[in-house]
Amino acid sequence: MNSFDEHQLDLIADALVEQGYWVVDDALPKFLLNSLQIHFNELQSDEFKAAGIGRQTDFQVQETIRSDKIHWIQPNTEITADFLQWMDSLRVGLNRRLFMGLFDYESHFAHYPVGAFYKKHVDAFRGNRKQGQSNRVLSTVLYLNDAWRLGDGGELLLYAEDDANKVIETILPECGRLVIFLSEKFPHEVLPAKRERKSIAGWFRVNEGAL
Repeated sequence: MNSFDEHQLDLIADALVEQGYWVVDDALPKFLLNSLQIHFNELQSDEFKAAGIGRQTDFQVQETIRSDKIHWIQPNTEITADFLQWMDSLRVGLNRRLFMGLFDYESHFAHYPVGAFYKKHVDAFRGNRKQGQSNRVLSTVLYLNDAWRLGDGGELLLYAEDDANKVIETILPECGRLVIFLSEKFPHEVLPAKRERKSIAGWFRVNEGAL
């Protein structure tokens, strides 16, 4: 079955209520992780585009802020469709438990060449919500790196909601590790790595017009 089980969903929901984020290893089955790694590696370099900041008319590429390259995920292959089905089961499960109103999920493969980074930022701002628009409320990161060691760098730093200078989690990008956090609450950054770094970043959205 291509879905999170009920126990996993209970743990995620409880963590989001209690602390606003959740970090777990082996959240998805090994066969799915292996297939995602293979799919990532088969993508051609010209299928990745320079990542930017902002959305729609505010979008701009600023390599002094982030230097990764991305490839948006669509359900046009068996493996990407399977991955999106897993994440949709998370959406449904959290809506059932927390009444979050999540209606959509968008995601991309993220490739960080050696030395690439993403400086401290938040994925959504409360003040930028507009009636009738969809907004990111829950962020996810799934790592696809085998045998990542402490000295390889590339950690995800998660900062406190009430103190943007206080690191509350330092997360190694190890294969199969899944991070979920409330998009508006936690500043975070990706440190430069000494080897290429691969992940899937995603966001669940709500439709402000439906609230």
